[in-house]
Amino acid sequence: MTKNQLNAYIALLAAQAVVISMFENAIPFPFAVAPGAKLGLANIITCMALYTLSTKDTLKVLTIRLILATLLGGTISTFMYSAAGIVLSFLGMWLVKKLGPDRVSLIGVSATGAILHNVGQLVVASWIAQTWTVLLYLPVLSFAGILAGIAIGIMANYLLNHVEKLHNYRRLRELNE
Repeated sequence: MTKNQLNAYIALLAAQAVVISMFENAIPFPFAVAPGAKLGLANIITCMALYTLSTKDTLKVLTIRLILATLLGGTISTFMYSAAGIVLSFLGMWLVKKLGPDRVSLIGVSATGAILHNVGQLVVASWIAQTWTVLLYLPVLSFAGILAGIAIGIMANYLLNHVEKLHNYRRLRELNE
């Protein structure tokens, strides 16, 4: 992959994540027990980036997504919550992925990211509220995060398998020409 192709792929993933974030902000969350929580559909793109790009390039996708999503539909507080969630979830996902596919699947990596994203947001909320009692909301958000993380992981796994098949198909076609 040339540098231009890589940059285009990074931009494409970031744009997809921003569009998915904007779409997700427009729909209500289905779990009434966790007000304010979201499914985290844009994390499908995070998983794709984590499994198809280098760490540095994945961080580029996440940074672009964070900045553009905030500029297009957020505030300073949403930036702070999102940034804390993205940083903590990325670190957790990256570390869990390093355990290898024999130990943890993409679904497990996604569920880890979902839980840690909630932890990061609650830490910021407790800092803003200047009380740690906000963390009492963590069990509810963790349950919702596990369910959402599993669903996102299944979708990302399906997408990743089909993208790899497409890539292999193109490579075979190029070799035959």
